[in-house]
Amino acid sequence: MARLSVNLNKIALLRNSRKTGVPDPVSFVPLARRAGAEGITLHPRPDERHVRRADVPAIAAAMEGLRPAFELNLEGYPDERFLAIVREIRPEQVTFVPDAPDVFTSDKGFDLDAAQRDLVAHALEGLKGVETRVILFVDPDPEVVPRVAEAGAHGIEIYTGSYAEAWKARAHAPLLDAAAKAALAARERGLVVNAGHDLNLENIPPLVAAIPHLAEASIGHELTADALVMGFEGAVAAYAAALRGEA
Repeated sequence: MARLSVNLNKIALLRNSRKTGVPDPVSFVPLARRAGAEGITLHPRPDERHVRRADVPAIAAAMEGLRPAFELNLEGYPDERFLAIVREIRPEQVTFVPDAPDVFTSDKGFDLDAAQRDLVAHALEGLKGVETRVILFVDPDPEVVPRVAEAGAHGIEIYTGSYAEAWKARAHAPLLDAAAKAALAARERGLVVNAGHDLNLENIPPLVAAIPHLAEASIGHELTADALVMGFEGAVAAYAAALRGEA
């Protein structure tokens, strides 16, 4: 059954729209855990438009005593700034994304061409001595999976944004099939299989049915939107249940 890692970026984005410090992302850590989440995801971008650099140690401190069972997952472009955060915080999982600092949101996975292979190799070298699971964000493409294994990462996070967009028009079958094939290729190589981006309570059930060995999904935007209607704990509980195949 897939774990839910709640991405707190959109909570932080709401906080950043005022100077009052409300809502405080730290306060959502115990709420997420109590409602059934099994981890927290943070993506501290350089522009700090949502989660700020200072939020990361504060949230890690709030998770003290809960980790490693309740995991912290840090996402980011693997430059020296991000690697320094990882070395300081030592999360259970780190997810490298290939997007440049100025992109609106992560919307493309690694294809691991020569330049990206060098980037990942340098990042892995920079994390020597840090016991963390390294995940590479990839498109739903089984052909990229062997390159992930060769790069020395521990797993993949399948980008599901294109699947979610196609779901709206009920034209998602090819993308779902591609995601399932990528997941199977990863499993055959002993890689962890995660997924994320624009997943919601409608499009999760077909995904978990197609990828029964899905380990984790990190979800923020859609969960936060549903929380406006359902309440935060209610939304977390619903998403955790959907990932368990109970929806």
